[in-house]
Amino acid sequence: MALTPDGRPIPPPHAAERAMLETWLDFQRATLARKVDGLDDRQVRLASVPPSSMTLLGLVQHLAEVERNWHQRVFAGRDVPPVYGADNAGGYGLDPAHGMPEALATWQTEIDRGRDLTADKSLDAAGPLSPQDAAALGSDSVSLRWILVHLIEEYARHNGHADLLRERIDGVTGV
Repeated sequence: MALTPDGRPIPPPHAAERAMLETWLDFQRATLARKVDGLDDRQVRLASVPPSSMTLLGLVQHLAEVERNWHQRVFAGRDVPPVYGADNAGGYGLDPAHGMPEALATWQTEIDRGRDLTADKSLDAAGPLSPQDAAALGSDSVSLRWILVHLIEEYARHNGHADLLRERIDGVTGV
C-alpha cells in the first residue's frame, strides 16, 4: 500500500468497493492521529473559540464513542455502555486525570473491535437501529456499507474541526 510522506495510507485509485471504503476510513483515522501528534496535554485541551468547548482531546474521545456506537451497538447489536460514561456519552467532556495517551489507546481499541466485528461480514449485512434512529432514517437497520460511508463522513467532518483547532494551537496546517 502506498503511503503519504507522513505515513498515512493512500486509498487506491482503483479497488473493489470494500477495499476502497476501508482504506478511505483508515486514511481519515490516520489523519486524525496526525492532527494530534506532537502536542502536549495543555495544547490538546485548548478549546476552539467561544462559545465552542471543542478540543482535540474531546474529538479523539468522541470518535472512540462513534466507533463503539456504529460497530458494537448498531452493527453487532450489543448493549454496551458509552466509553466515557453515561454523563459523557458524546465523549467531549474532559477528565483532568485522563489525557491524550489514554484517549488514543481507547480509540484504537474501539477501532480494533470494529474491525474484528466486521472482518468477515458482507457490506450488505445489517445492524439494528434504535427506535429513535430508525424513525430518523426511515428504516429499522443499516448496512455495513452505510456504516462505513457514514464513518468516513464523520471523520472527514471532524478532521476539518481538528485542522482549525491545530492551526489555532501552533499554526500547523494541512497535516
